[in-house]
Amino acid sequence: MKSVCHTCLLRLLQIVLILSILTGCISPLALNRAVLAYDDAVTDALSQQLLINIVRAHHRQPIHFTAVSNIAATFNFQANAGAMPALGGLAGTSILPVFGGSVAESPTISIVPIEGEDFTKRLLTPFPQSKLTLLLRQRFDVDLLLRMMAQEVRLLQDEQRNVYHNSPADTGGYEMFRRVVLHLSAIQDRNQLYAEPLPLIHTWTIPASSIAPDSFQSLQKEFVVHYNNEDNTFTMRKQIQGPILITNYDPDMLSEDDREKLNERAREWDVSDIAFDIRAGHYGGEWPMNGVFRLRSFHAILSFLGKALGDELGYHVRKDPRTPPILGDENPDLTMGFVVASTPPADADFSIRWNDRFYAVNTTGPHARWNRDAFQLLFLLFQMTVTDIPRIGVPSITIAK
Repeated sequence: MKSVCHTCLLRLLQIVLILSILTGCISPLALNRAVLAYDDAVTDALSQQLLINIVRAHHRQPIHFTAVSNIAATFNFQANAGAMPALGGLAGTSILPVFGGSVAESPTISIVPIEGEDFTKRLLTPFPQSKLTLLLRQRFDVDLLLRMMAQEVRLLQDEQRNVYHNSPADTGGYEMFRRVVLHLSAIQDRNQLYAEPLPLIHTWTIPASSIAPDSFQSLQKEFVVHYNNEDNTFTMRKQIQGPILITNYDPDMLSEDDREKLNERAREWDVSDIAFDIRAGHYGGEWPMNGVFRLRSFHAILSFLGKALGDELGYHVRKDPRTPPILGDENPDLTMGFVVASTPPADADFSIRWNDRFYAVNTTGPHARWNRDAFQLLFLLFQMTVTDIPRIGVPSITIAK
């Protein structure tokens, strides 16, 4: 009888050991599934917010976003084990293991409305030029970027600045805007488009008597210093990075005179302006042009896309005869195409419902890739507006399960 009890004890120990190993395996598996599930849920929620706000803009309803500020998920893993006499056989000679386990999840999700000063900074402030150039360096199509982000182009022609709006309601302005960005896109297709800081040289002239001898050496570390014997002054020069300039040539090849001219023009540029200078003698130089794109705010981008659901549809604009061939002749009529139906679109990645109508990004047909890229760009632009989301001390919606 003692040997039988000893065997039972060994089996119980084996069961406990196996169960502890299984519990250790279940924990990371459950965590992995939870992380991916929350990630999918947050991404889907933001994607639907973007789409529904485009629809709100179309219906001239207020645009509003909420942000997930915190997700705290608590997992409780429980295991139990035991033994009972086996059914049949001699009592006391064999046992049947009994074990089980459970996983309990208790998530707490905090949602913060985007409002007040945060709303102003994220949605109403025009994008700075640095955001556009960052995306350009990620190889986004300059045509798509500017059609979505720029509200107008200002061309300098014969010493006059002409403004062309990126709005289908302004037929003449819209068509010129589209031709300009198509020209830049053709240059980009040949990897000849540059988006680099303009190398600027700042010059100061100060009396020699104002520089102490002990500080002269430190000045030479930061400036190129030249002494003028005629008027007993020092001329100090320093090269700094100026605003971003889109060109069809390497900006470092500019002459000193050209840099000085661009330096004077740069004083008129705003942080939300991005200048371009397309010159003859380089690829795409058959149509030399220079000017400035003025960038939109994220709110204005949503309003622009919302108008495409109504009367201000984009339409086909042919490239200028001086523009080189465009890769694949890619030139969609719409910045982003949509599907509007009375039932959920079967082939859409996702859709939202508004007043018994279903809206989705058009992901079928010849421009499916373009439309997906456009929505991905919209998603990235929203993420690029993110400031530090407050986690405490602000009104929030907390969901506890």
